[in-house]
Amino acid sequence: MERLTGLDAAFLYLETPNHHMHVSMVSIFDASTVPGGYSYDKLKAHIASRLPQIPMFRRRLAEVPFRLHHPVWVDDPHFDLDYHVRRIGAPAPGGLVELCELAGDFTSRQLDRGRPLWELCVVEGLRDGRIGLLAKVHHSTIDGVSGAEVMVHLFDTEPTPPPADAVEADTTEPEPDHVPNDLELVAYAAWSLARQPFRIAAKVPSTIRSIVDVVRRPRTDDSPGMATPFSAPRTSLNASITAHRNVAAVTLPFPDVKAIKNAFGVKVNDVVLALCSGALRKYLVTHDALPRESLVSVVPISVRPPDGAPLPGANHVSAMFTALATNVADPAERLLAIARLTKGAKEDHNAIGAKMLQDWAEFATPTVFARASRLYSSMRLADRHRPIHNLIISNVPGPPFPLYLAGSRLEMLCPLGPVMEGAALNVTVISYLDNLDVGLIACREVVPDLWDLAHAFEFALDELRSAAETRTGEPIGKATPQPPEPAPVTPG
Repeated sequence: MERLTGLDAAFLYLETPNHHMHVSMVSIFDASTVPGGYSYDKLKAHIASRLPQIPMFRRRLAEVPFRLHHPVWVDDPHFDLDYHVRRIGAPAPGGLVELCELAGDFTSRQLDRGRPLWELCVVEGLRDGRIGLLAKVHHSTIDGVSGAEVMVHLFDTEPTPPPADAVEADTTEPEPDHVPNDLELVAYAAWSLARQPFRIAAKVPSTIRSIVDVVRRPRTDDSPGMATPFSAPRTSLNASITAHRNVAAVTLPFPDVKAIKNAFGVKVNDVVLALCSGALRKYLVTHDALPRESLVSVVPISVRPPDGAPLPGANHVSAMFTALATNVADPAERLLAIARLTKGAKEDHNAIGAKMLQDWAEFATPTVFARASRLYSSMRLADRHRPIHNLIISNVPGPPFPLYLAGSRLEMLCPLGPVMEGAALNVTVISYLDNLDVGLIACREVVPDLWDLAHAFEFALDELRSAAETRTGEPIGKATPQPPEPAPVTPG
């Protein structure tokens, strides 16, 4: 039995019928590489053989009576793999659009909290013998780094997986945990709550020091500082959300991204943010809705220690607010502005303290937190104030070598994060081999034309290619001239 940390539990409390807190994935595999030929039974047997190495996939929640404290994880004594792994057929013609349509429906449904919080859906019948894999896992049990660890156990680096006796981890069937009764859960909660006043008192001095550090930190023109919550302009992307999701994906050449990075002397993450900024600018200009103020994104940041020491809980993330310079028309100037903005945002984030969010989330009151989240959603309060932020953008470094699932070679991997009340779009970018895969998920009613935004990423890359070529005098990819954009407007 293991109690959820405050941050892990917060992802449960934030969830409402419209605001889903699972993270998802859309992927495509080449099934022709499977030794002996692909079959669903082979794939399912492979997943079953790896479950002993992924204990989070066998545990479920046990709620404390009256929500006195955070829930605890216990092994599910009635674990049923058939519930968690299913298959469907792709509609014709079986392309990426059809796969993303299925992903939109798949991600629109919440996970059952009475079972381990994950599901996989195998999509058969894609074009050219491909298969798709849709996945969703609740954020309370996984973050970006722990998600990569799951991939390490589930995927192989060669078409023929190692035999069971060659797997290093213990593959024996685990003994199920004792499922605590209500009295045990209440007693455990009371013991934990009795220590909270002392833990809160211990956090106050460091929090005050962090606030003072941010206020006193010297500012320079090259380091403007972190954007603040509620400083984002309202756009068509910012509204209360429904339970329905749209999904889209696009793959860009990663070598071009690295060439642009080198040309401007910035980081890959700066180029990724510039791609998102350029695509958003193109999309909003097309809708005659580009605000004069820059859009503001939340960028999740891992706060795991560099030595990889084990920590309690599944989530070890913080959040950085950064402006996207969407009010800058020139793509080169926009990229350099983003590099300055992110540098200042990181300095402010470090001054605040990377673990402050995680530390104070520990003291969230379950009942109050959950009721406040449901009230905020049901009353559509996100429509009544300035947006906290415009969207979430995550950049995840992926493997530079090919991966295989039960012998099927991974071709495309697009993670999808949750959308938030008032910020109906999430963009997650991951590198894999020579690809930069971009996954977009949005509330269907707020962003019905999500594919227009996905295609705008190609426009944004062409802009940056051209700017890099002008800067270095060397060709990069296949840049094409782009028509001039109209001036930004202030939404009415």
